[in-house]
Amino acid sequence: MKDNGRKMKDSGIEWIGKVPDDWETNNIKPLIIANKNIKKGKIDASILSLSINGVVIKKDLSFGMNPTNYDNHKMVSIGDYVICLRDLDGPLLCGISKYEGCLSSLYFVLNLNTKMVDYDFFDYIMKTMDFTRVIDDYSYGMRHAYNIGQFGQLKISYPSIGNQKKIVSILKNKLNNINELIKNEEQQIEKLKEYKQSLITEVVTKGLDKNVEMKDSGVEWIGKIPKDWQLLPIKAKFKSGKGLPITKADLIEEGTKVISYGQIHAKDNISVEINNSLYRYVDNQWLQSNIDCIVKKGDFIFADTSEDVTGSGDFIYVNNDDLVFAGYHCLTLKPIDGNCNNKYLAYLFLSSVWKSQLQSKVCGVKLYSISKKFLMSTSIILPPINEQKEITNFLDGKCKTIEEVIVIKKEKIEKLNEYKKSLIYEYVTGKKEI
Repeated sequence: MKDNGRKMKDSGIEWIGKVPDDWETNNIKPLIIANKNIKKGKIDASILSLSINGVVIKKDLSFGMNPTNYDNHKMVSIGDYVICLRDLDGPLLCGISKYEGCLSSLYFVLNLNTKMVDYDFFDYIMKTMDFTRVIDDYSYGMRHAYNIGQFGQLKISYPSIGNQKKIVSILKNKLNNINELIKNEEQQIEKLKEYKQSLITEVVTKGLDKNVEMKDSGVEWIGKIPKDWQLLPIKAKFKSGKGLPITKADLIEEGTKVISYGQIHAKDNISVEINNSLYRYVDNQWLQSNIDCIVKKGDFIFADTSEDVTGSGDFIYVNNDDLVFAGYHCLTLKPIDGNCNNKYLAYLFLSSVWKSQLQSKVCGVKLYSISKKFLMSTSIILPPINEQKEITNFLDGKCKTIEEVIVIKKEKIEKLNEYKKSLIYEYVTGKKEI
């Protein structure tokens, strides 16, 4: 059979399909000349980790689980190929190490036969391989894992070493161009987020009237505010509470909705309204004993824990009448005074100057926490109620426009990433001619 003038053949591998006639199909095992299984990591070596971006230096050792010694770690040299054959339901973690250091013994450290396979070509294949199609035949255990023997029995197709290098050169050039487009879109998104943040901070602390008479608030974090605005302790408007005493193990597929700190810190949370994708569920039995943990429209749910200082003060404003629990690692604010537009306060709580009150007090090493005492010691600034509504309406419109542009740019990035995947697949399976 011919494809674009080339003679093609069936590779015998379902996820690859047809390949050029001069390509070889073989097990992975002959491509590996060594499985570096030396478990003698040096305590003074760089500590490495494996991520979706490949091998990286673990710069912050305060996060995650760290051993007291590295006797069971593997030493990695520059140029080694590292791969994780566990938890294969998600993206395959693999890559060529640019660093020397030690790595968890859970990972395999390989040297490849460079007479048969180019490292970069092998890396592209690994990141393209459709493990969801082959996993049922080779995986074992609850975590969908391969051992190195099973991995070696997997089949791939590849051209001559010279053509592999040509494919790598073409792909690197094309992918660099796509990555530049992605980087540009990401930079624009960050600028839009910064503009949104500065806009919110300006409006909730200075108002919409540029000519209004100002007064000194007497508080450093605020500075001057319009003369008719009030500075109040937050406890004058709210009472505080805690979320459900649950863990992730208590979450189920259906039941009563719950929002915990993980959802509050999620990228999809825009804080001033609840995104339905943030809901998780707990058993309805919690309704019998923890009614105080239910939040209502107008309430706030704050995360009491964050992995960094900038996440301290992250929250969700409850903007609907759904039956929802505040979940684990959460604090709640519930209004005791109805003479306030709480969505205005949602925007205030988003402002960098308001969050600075909490961020200046949090402490921690692995995690940064805020307490009910910290939260209730903060202050709020309140315009007259009619101005609160005007500010809320103004920011609703402006922020909606900004978010819509951000969504469009994220969709463009997603399409570019999908194009990258398809481009790699087409070249490393011989669908595109070099």
